[in-house]
Amino acid sequence: MQTAKKKRVAQAVGALVLGLGTTQAAATGFQINEQSASGLGNAFAGGAAFTDDVSAMWSNPAALSQFPRMQGAAVVNIITPSIKFNNNGSLPAANQPLGGDGGDAGGVNVVPNAYLAVPINQQWTFGLGINVPFGLTTEWDDGWIGRYQGLKSEIKTININPAISWKPVPQFAVGVGVNYQQIDATLTQNFNYSAALLQAAAGAGIAPGSPTYLAIAGLTPGLDSKATIDGNDWAWGWNIGFAWDATPQLRLAASYRSEIKYSVQGNINFENPTVTLPPSTPPQLAATIGALSAGVNGQALYGRGVSSDITVPQMANLSALYRINRQWEIMFDAQYTGWSSIEELKFVSTSPPQLPAIPLAWDDSWKFAMGASYRVSDQWKARFGVAFDQTPVTHDPTVRLPDSDRWWLAVGGEYKWTPNWKFDAGLVYIFADSPSFAQNNGSTASNGLVNGSFDASTWIFALQATYTF
Repeated sequence: MQTAKKKRVAQAVGALVLGLGTTQAAATGFQINEQSASGLGNAFAGGAAFTDDVSAMWSNPAALSQFPRMQGAAVVNIITPSIKFNNNGSLPAANQPLGGDGGDAGGVNVVPNAYLAVPINQQWTFGLGINVPFGLTTEWDDGWIGRYQGLKSEIKTININPAISWKPVPQFAVGVGVNYQQIDATLTQNFNYSAALLQAAAGAGIAPGSPTYLAIAGLTPGLDSKATIDGNDWAWGWNIGFAWDATPQLRLAASYRSEIKYSVQGNINFENPTVTLPPSTPPQLAATIGALSAGVNGQALYGRGVSSDITVPQMANLSALYRINRQWEIMFDAQYTGWSSIEELKFVSTSPPQLPAIPLAWDDSWKFAMGASYRVSDQWKARFGVAFDQTPVTHDPTVRLPDSDRWWLAVGGEYKWTPNWKFDAGLVYIFADSPSFAQNNGSTASNGLVNGSFDASTWIFALQATYTF
């Protein structure tokens, strides 16, 4: 295989591996903010100052100091994004049909969380949280316009977060935790096998536009390979926070989560098509096509290992909660996410061709939230919230991450069934701008041009059961 062809294949494979860092989630980037039903009802406003139950330890480990008795909480989040592509002048890849609009790439995602607080004495409390801070799935229909840039993107993370809080005085607490986190990714896309055969023909000296070249194109249209990447890793991080009851009505808090650096190990596996020729094909031409197919399968579209260093971003929260009276409280939150840690994605292949680095240059982003809660009775509490979530993607979005600024509208409620049991529910609707998109992953001939816009929205419903021992 000649150098130019190797470069084109490397660019295409690199575009597939790009998906290891991106997928559609309910927050911007590929972050999942949905960590509790009780917080969801306020759009997680006042997150670091929230103390209604032990799920607050995710936002701030210092919140553990608020639970003088052992408490556990289990949460189920049902996240249903809708992502649709509006075509506006897309172009087909060489020797391929254009394809469809891809249907709805969203789906139903079930995300569980669990938390436990264990008081040691009046000053110290231990906690354990298990949750999913990044992830979710997109899956476009087979044969869609952007099949050479992405079909399915499935990323799962599991975060195990033991923490401890210290309350030296009644008005102030500090907490610290460690995070042991796994990332597991499965990604698929098509490759233009027909174009790869023509590239191989040109590399073998068959001139584009010649009778032999045109005959090969006429006998091998619409052929696709399917590539699948699987990759995973475990890594460590840490988090810290404080909470201060400045007055009996006002609680101020801040928290920080560190970056987590992964060294993802993965494999690319290809399913290449069988080239079936009509019986009338001249033997010499059939032999030439067979040799080209063997060359593509053996030198480009074959399984190989890849590795990549990926850093998921740091996060920081500043929060305030103010109790107006026995019934009403209001809360505010500003969350910073350091997406600029992902400057590029560079992957090392176990065999040539090597993959080029893919620049991203994401910007750091902010989420601002405001909420209110109303105590209806000793048993019932209503929650409301609104938030603005800024995207880190300022240019060059991908079909795996058609991300944009978005707004949250949230409602929720709490029911205290017994002195030990309480149940929470939260519902959020998230709507986004329609980002425009024009990408060919380096070559319209190989990958087509995906040109248009995306419409995205998300419904989230969460249920939570909390038990105080």
